[in-house]
Amino acid sequence: MLNDLQKLKQHWGGVSDIVDRWLEERRELLVKYCELVEIHDFDGNNQSHGEKLKGFCEVMVDYVSVGHFEVYEELVKEAKAFSDKEGLKTGADLMDRIQPSTEAVLDFNDKYLATDDLESLHTDLSVVGEALEQRFETEDKMIEVLHNAHLEQLQTPNPLSV
Repeated sequence: MLNDLQKLKQHWGGVSDIVDRWLEERRELLVKYCELVEIHDFDGNNQSHGEKLKGFCEVMVDYVSVGHFEVYEELVKEAKAFSDKEGLKTGADLMDRIQPSTEAVLDFNDKYLATDDLESLHTDLSVVGEALEQRFETEDKMIEVLHNAHLEQLQTPNPLSV
């Protein structure tokens, strides 16, 4: 049983690593967002403006994809492994709250991949920025409910397993 606990710790420690990498990607996304917001007069002919916008879109879509297809799945697996029915219910509710920001991100990405018209970029950046802010808050709650809630169980050896 002690070996089982060690295996569990190693596996869920891996989840912590995944979450840590993902949060680092979030930091990179925020840096790229701030770089764009600091540009006051976008010029479609300015190559660096286009590259910054493209880089932002790439990082943003990657961040959202990793969240949906890697992080959230691992968090749900962890909650299931701990038979955390309440956490799973809360996690599902949180996922529903994340969906509108996913749509905002994809709409922004699709629009700016298909156009050189940057006239509404500041407004669209504001909208996607608000969506990302709400998303980050919800993701943080999800990490708390589906991952951090189990950390104590991983760190405290079960007396029955000794």
